[in-house]
Amino acid sequence: MPTPTDKAARVLNQAVDGIGDAVDYLRLDPIPPVLRELRRYSRVKLRADVLAGATVALVSIPQAVGFALIAGLPAEMVIMSVVVGGFLAALFSTSHHLVFGPTNSISLLMASAIATLPVLGITKPELALVIAFLIGAFQLAAGFAKLGKLTQFVSRSVIIGYGTAIGILLAVGQLPNLCGTEGTRGNLFRSLEGTLQHVFMLQLNVYSLAIGVATLLLFHLLERLARWVPAELVGLVLISLFTRWSGLEILGVRTVAQEGALAGALPSFSGMPFGDASMAAVPALMSTALAIAILGMLEAISIGKTLAARSGQAFNANQELIAMGVANVGCSAFGAMPGSASFARSAANLQSGARTQVAALSSSLMVLGALFCVAPLINFLPIPAIAAHLIRIGLKMINREQLRIAWRATRSDAIVLVATMLSAFLFKLDAAIYIGLGFSLALFLKKASAPSLVEYGFNEQGQLAQLEPDAARGDSTISIVHVEGELFFGAADLFQEEVRLRAETENIRVVILRMKNARHLDATSVMSLLQLNESLTKQKRHLLISGINPDVERVLRRSRAWHVIGPENIFPAEANLTMSTKKALQRAKKLLAADGASGKTDVRVFYDRNREVATDTTQSPASPGDHDKLVDYQI
Repeated sequence: MPTPTDKAARVLNQAVDGIGDAVDYLRLDPIPPVLRELRRYSRVKLRADVLAGATVALVSIPQAVGFALIAGLPAEMVIMSVVVGGFLAALFSTSHHLVFGPTNSISLLMASAIATLPVLGITKPELALVIAFLIGAFQLAAGFAKLGKLTQFVSRSVIIGYGTAIGILLAVGQLPNLCGTEGTRGNLFRSLEGTLQHVFMLQLNVYSLAIGVATLLLFHLLERLARWVPAELVGLVLISLFTRWSGLEILGVRTVAQEGALAGALPSFSGMPFGDASMAAVPALMSTALAIAILGMLEAISIGKTLAARSGQAFNANQELIAMGVANVGCSAFGAMPGSASFARSAANLQSGARTQVAALSSSLMVLGALFCVAPLINFLPIPAIAAHLIRIGLKMINREQLRIAWRATRSDAIVLVATMLSAFLFKLDAAIYIGLGFSLALFLKKASAPSLVEYGFNEQGQLAQLEPDAARGDSTISIVHVEGELFFGAADLFQEEVRLRAETENIRVVILRMKNARHLDATSVMSLLQLNESLTKQKRHLLISGINPDVERVLRRSRAWHVIGPENIFPAEANLTMSTKKALQRAKKLLAADGASGKTDVRVFYDRNREVATDTTQSPASPGDHDKLVDYQI
């Protein structure tokens, strides 16, 4: 008789097996992936990772200060996103090179959300923490639900258009800081109009403009004369030292200290933002948080795949979503701004020779250490110098080659590109993401759900050729319609209508649907098929189906459409590609004979308009490998 100890052990084993099965199902690492890397770690890898981490840390500090200016948040919150979020993401990421932290797009979206969603009883930093938690929750849910692959269905034109718009908005949004003027709230055009009015009326700070222009020239010279030097970091340090000794504050030039002094501090756990005021703000923040989460997922997976292709490393999209979610929830708990994968810092990590996730871990720790050393110096940075730095970043985000490809590839790509950019310029940034995705999906469904058939027949030479619209038709009694592509819900009604129109000819008595290349039938398309069968039956005509693949057959059987149409009228595909159609033609001959038809039986054939037209008698305009011959349509 089993003892209580045996029962407890059995329950424990079942629980462990269940957890193991869940881990296998999700294909996630049961332990932080970086620990697996440490099992085969070496001194050579450590040296490479530390050097790469130092390079990334040098890039991260000036960027974080600039992103704080964009988001309108204290610089300490943004730097803690680099420290806390970057460290947690590196622990759970499978990518050796992906670096987490604040980005241009996230900063602009946060600024938009904070400016347009005022909530009583909650400060801007608290609002940012609530958004960070919601973003992390969405990304964790997506990772555990294995939704990483869904990002591949987002058109690249959406990402290009949105990234380009972010770059332009970033550059234009920093013009008031560059000129020392007041910014104008609103869309891109209102903001630009307000800045130009101040400039034309000479309502600007000449000293601010001079510092901004000098910063741009200094960056340019450093890049030309010493490419191995991090131009932004060295340039901003030199300008900060100059400001410290020159006392530009007297001239009305704002500095970081005036926006919120930065001080060296260790990350401190502040708890989750679950106060009454915070919880009341959640419904208003859900849409923005979801948009930022989607954008973050797109950025992370896009950047991760790009880096993995260069390094030859395998990439687990679902694990990266979980790493992002953990990082953003951690940012919320430690008082940091939410973040995403940074292309600039990730690319610098790869180019600097990073071997494992230890590079990103060491980078976060170095930023924390540097914070104690350079915080007093950062406080003297002039705002116009940071604005010039951000304008450079924004302009670098405009990839002319990618824009050219998206504009010229197809009309749909051009429409999606323009729609996404204009939406970002005119509306809230989170709305632009949804509009871009909506246009992309709508145009895809339109393209996938528009069957286009063209009529073929036998000409005087006995060749199967396309019939012109005004050409004379024979007294054909059988119509063979080649059904191509996707037959999901979006194409069902159009498919039914196209076939019905081609069966309206008075002499047509039998319609054969050749569905060898039809895919993805669903409930809607099955119902359309049954409605077509019912309509033809009422007209005392017949519907036959040939060449179906096992997936289509399974759908027809499970929906019982197989029995309604009749097993004797359905002919699955065989090894001989045309055998099922031959059998369908023989069945058609019997049906015509039963209806009292006599004389020679002619056939009309319909192919997809987009398929190549062949004039050779030994090759039909079917897809490669589908070798129909004249004899295949003789009965």
